[in-house]
Amino acid sequence: MLRLLLTCEHGGNNVPAAYNPLFEEHQALLASHEGYDIGAKDLYLELEDLAQKSFLADTTRLLVELNRSLHHKQLFSSITRKLPEQEKQQILKEHYKPYRERVESLVHDFVMAGRQVLHIAVHTFTPVLHEEERIGDIGLLYDPSRSSEQAFCRAWKQQLHQLDPDVLVRYNYPYLGISDGFPTYLRRKFNDRQYMGIELEVNQKFPLGDPQQWAHLKQLIKQSLQQTLQPYRDREKDNPA
Repeated sequence: MLRLLLTCEHGGNNVPAAYNPLFEEHQALLASHEGYDIGAKDLYLELEDLAQKSFLADTTRLLVELNRSLHHKQLFSSITRKLPEQEKQQILKEHYKPYRERVESLVHDFVMAGRQVLHIAVHTFTPVLHEEERIGDIGLLYDPSRSSEQAFCRAWKQQLHQLDPDVLVRYNYPYLGISDGFPTYLRRKFNDRQYMGIELEVNQKFPLGDPQQWAHLKQLIKQSLQQTLQPYRDREKDNPA
């Protein structure tokens, strides 16, 4: 039985009150793609009712990067990296570990109950990075060595193209699915029969552009995901636990 878990690690750019002085001179950065994933929360809320469980984080990624492992050099931003080690450990204790541990615990509970988890992490990407335009509307990030993830992404892309042939969907773009991230971490904890981790990446040109086009894309993603999930749901009806 498949259970859909939806997460959004970069949903907002909120600054906890204790750290307001640290960010007073960085308002422009907070409002940029470096402060949060523009449009990700909006898309997450559109998809939320499809999921059995969902988790949203809306604290700015400039405080601590929830989608990076503890050893990663970008765990802390240029703003928080200079803090004393004790303060950084406090940030991890209050804002990083609770979120990560809740999600991991939920996956563990589903797996122990005999369920397979499909984890879709909702993200968006800036249209231009380092003066280079990124060509793509939707990215589906997965681990190519995991046949279940590959099969799901192929089916999802097919549904997207059936609904809108003009949408440009790319695999493992603009990042590799095996790069350091929360799904990559969870794959090391659970095998591919227990866990599928897919990062959904959407170009921020849509939430920053025409509202009607953005509304269309959100509906397109939701409808295509619903249709991709249907065969899994049908199998559950045919083979109830």
